[in-house]
Amino acid sequence: MNRIPRLALMLAIPALLFLVPWWVLVYTTTSGAAFWALSALFVFGYVGLPAAMFTGHGPKQSDTAALIGDTALGVMWVLFSWSVIGAVVRTGLIVARVDDPARSRIVALGVLAISAVLTVWGIYEARRIPRVKTVEVTIPKLAPGLDGLRMVVVTDTHYAATDRLRWSERVVEIVNEQRPDIACHAGDLADGSVVKRRAQVDPLGKVDAEFGRFYITGNHEYFGDAPGWIEHMEGLGWQPLRNQHEVIDRNGDRLIMAGIDDPTGVSLSGHGPNLPAALEGTDPTLPIILLAHQPKQIPDAVEAGVALQISGHTHGGQIWPFRYLVRLDQPVVAGLTRHGETQLYTSRGTGFWGPQLRVFAPSEITVLILRSPELTR
Repeated sequence: MNRIPRLALMLAIPALLFLVPWWVLVYTTTSGAAFWALSALFVFGYVGLPAAMFTGHGPKQSDTAALIGDTALGVMWVLFSWSVIGAVVRTGLIVARVDDPARSRIVALGVLAISAVLTVWGIYEARRIPRVKTVEVTIPKLAPGLDGLRMVVVTDTHYAATDRLRWSERVVEIVNEQRPDIACHAGDLADGSVVKRRAQVDPLGKVDAEFGRFYITGNHEYFGDAPGWIEHMEGLGWQPLRNQHEVIDRNGDRLIMAGIDDPTGVSLSGHGPNLPAALEGTDPTLPIILLAHQPKQIPDAVEAGVALQISGHTHGGQIWPFRYLVRLDQPVVAGLTRHGETQLYTSRGTGFWGPQLRVFAPSEITVLILRSPELTR
């Protein structure tokens, strides 16, 4: 019985994704044989999309089905979003007394043209090498000797069905070009098992950072093999921060580098976030930098006196206007924000999940340059 609401939701969401575009593109513009042929195509898509998603991401873990389902999902989201906008434009044309069939054809052609352009552009944006985004962050209590410390952050790489080995190698090259003092991966490393995805992940072992490479789990590790990925990253020379901290020392000046599990980890025995444990025994005079995958973990960071929390998870919304739905669950979608005395940097992510599209949410490799307040006055 508990599965019935979930099944209903799985059927209702694709129904909405297909129904609105069908109304804008087919119902209002066609008749006769064309109407029935295009309607049948939409019905096929409605049935096929959930089937491909389940086959790709369910127990069978078919990469081919995942690629088909994910791509179809992204295309339909773009088409749905602009069909909704098209329906609004249609209302405006009615007010302007533009009659059919011109009114419906104008809307349909506009929706198709914009959706096609954004889909092609979105695929390019998702598969391109991420841009480098550099942000200076003033950290209270940061000693002058640590001023200019460079933290390079990648997150949400989501290595999955698409073979992105060369992409991964190039990302590592760019990370090293930024001369990181500290390298961070803020979770959602890969989708799938270590055996299936390790080849794409292994280039991360070549990242060079003088004061350490640190990794935390995201929610997607817990959809797959979190213990396996933690062990694998450790084998590549990355230190998993599982509710623990390390002291970074440069010529006697120090800061705390801490990390906590993703909240999804409570589903696995011995996992789940525990910030008090992560900060146990820390020197209260030292600034704390915290890796926490989800921005909504910020209230605990504020309470603990963390200077800077670094998160990912949101992908910046990935495909506009999904960012507005993300905002219902997370306090921030992207960028540097302040929450009381704590600052939060939310990365738009380095890779992508599912649909190979990024629309108005470009990927990033982030360089956070820490500044001492004593030198920025």
